[in-house]
Amino acid sequence: MRTRWRAALAIAGVAFVLAGCSAAQDGASSTADSAGSGPLPAAPQQGNGKATPNKGQQVTPPQAGATDRKLSRSARLELTAPKVTDVVAQARGIAQGAGGYTGQESTGEELATLSLAVPADKLDGVLDQLSHLGSSLVKRELNTQDVTEQVVDVEARLATQRASVERIRALLARATSVSEIASVESELTSRESTLESLEQQRNSLAGSVAMATVAMTIRGVAAPPPPSEDHSGFLGGLAGGWHAFLVFGGGLLTVLGAIAPFLLFIVPLGWLGWWLHRRRRTPVPEPTES
Repeated sequence: MRTRWRAALAIAGVAFVLAGCSAAQDGASSTADSAGSGPLPAAPQQGNGKATPNKGQQVTPPQAGATDRKLSRSARLELTAPKVTDVVAQARGIAQGAGGYTGQESTGEELATLSLAVPADKLDGVLDQLSHLGSSLVKRELNTQDVTEQVVDVEARLATQRASVERIRALLARATSVSEIASVESELTSRESTLESLEQQRNSLAGSVAMATVAMTIRGVAAPPPPSEDHSGFLGGLAGGWHAFLVFGGGLLTVLGAIAPFLLFIVPLGWLGWWLHRRRRTPVPEPTES
């Protein structure tokens, strides 16, 4: 009887111990779950007193190409100048000094047209220098065209076309019959031609973005007359009289110079005629009788 009671007590003690362990494990699990579901601990502060942002915070990156726009720029200038050729030479020097060059040019005495190409990032400075040439600025125009979409489209088409050409070349390498080779070569030629055309478009767009064009027109104008002087008063009258005396003296000297060659013949002939006339009028003395 005692043995049965002892066995029952032993079984009850083991059950109590197992129940306590299970409760402890459940409590630890619930504590861990509550800790995991709670807010993340604040990030530790750095030495400068500013909190470091959480790694889980999402930062919106800038849009690709938002500031890298492809712009094609061009300008037009119209100037007037007393001497057209001088302005053309100065414009050439300004373009070459900025790293550019001269394109088409037509220069005359009264009109000149020329096209200048300069780096796009130096266009504004070059325009300021060109605008101060000549006597006056008649017109200044600046045009800017956004070609970003065209550049992106051409680049995408180039990538696709290159892949297409590579596929056709692979087919040509596997072709066995003459008819297959001829057909594949014809298709390859067509696609390579399209690829070259796209590359030319890409190069043209790149050139228009890198270099800006300036179309100049220079028209000749007469130099302004000098300001008129005030001839009133005593000094003005004296200056006017002296000028009139110089004009009269100059005219008199001109007349004398004109008749001087004739005097070389007229004076001797006149003197000879006077001498003969005087001789005739002089009476001959009659002889006296002795």
